[in-house]
Amino acid sequence: MRCAQVLGLDVKELLEITPQYVSAGNPTIFVGVRDKAAVDRAWLDLAGLRTLKGGDAEPMCAFVFAPTADGAYSRMFAPEYGIAEDPATGSSTGPLASYMMKHGLVSSAAGTRLVSEQGTKMGRRSILHVQIHGEHGADGIDVGGYVTAVSEATMKF
Repeated sequence: MRCAQVLGLDVKELLEITPQYVSAGNPTIFVGVRDKAAVDRAWLDLAGLRTLKGGDAEPMCAFVFAPTADGAYSRMFAPEYGIAEDPATGSSTGPLASYMMKHGLVSSAAGTRLVSEQGTKMGRRSILHVQIHGEHGADGIDVGGYVTAVSEATMKF
């Protein structure tokens, strides 16, 4: 219920799986919703996020996603790290795959591939590809993909 409030959504829009706190470098709470429209409607109440983590705990991100035929459609909010919304979050996409496997939202078989589309709502669509190695990712989860470039530079020494 609190996760729905923190994301400005109705509790009926959430999947019937428990949101989970996971970290692979950046502590994140994963919240599954029923469809892409709910993902696009989501917004983050920063004060509410702080109540989820319990006061002075380390900074945390909120990752909202909807399962799709190919994987997931998602958004990631990280204002405590100075990022209102991240268009492509590889360090959260690997744990997302693990979370989705745990809850039967994607296959946990070795060799499974999925796609996470992120950044679309903010106009910076990114496609992240995920490869599962070993049953349930026991031999690793690889993440890579394509992002919308916003700048390019060359450095000379």
